[in-house]
Amino acid sequence: MIDETMQLQGAMTLIVRRASGDIETVHKDNIIVNVGFDFIADAIGKSASRPSVMGFIALGTGTTAAAASQSALVSELDRNAATYAHTVGTKAFSFTADFPAGDGTGAITEAGVFNAASGGIMLDRVVFPVVNKGADDSLTAVFTFTMS
Repeated sequence: MIDETMQLQGAMTLIVRRASGDIETVHKDNIIVNVGFDFIADAIGKSASRPSVMGFIALGTGTTAAAASQSALVSELDRNAATYAHTVGTKAFSFTADFPAGDGTGAITEAGVFNAASGGIMLDRVVFPVVNKGADDSLTAVFTFTMS
């Protein structure tokens, strides 16, 4: 018997570069939300009215546990364009966004990948212990997805 099960696992890494030169790294697995799975199906199968590609990472201050039924961050703070990367022949792809000094400042506790600069479809959501990004700090958010 052939096992044709497919899984998609997501993980987020935040890299905060403090004005002092210190670096803080946070890594946490995330969940693909229901509207994210709908997005995947529509991106693969729709011949018309296909959704826009994922291309933005949002940061927020909400602390509500991540749930499959969510379609937005609880309390979005900032959203920036992300760079997509995939190496042909591998089963992983990623989105990376930078939040420079003065951008996305606050007590960050949630993040997600979206397909629009505002609103749009949320692919995934993750909640994590507070990461305090000061006005002089920069932050890089990397979401990596692995298919198996």
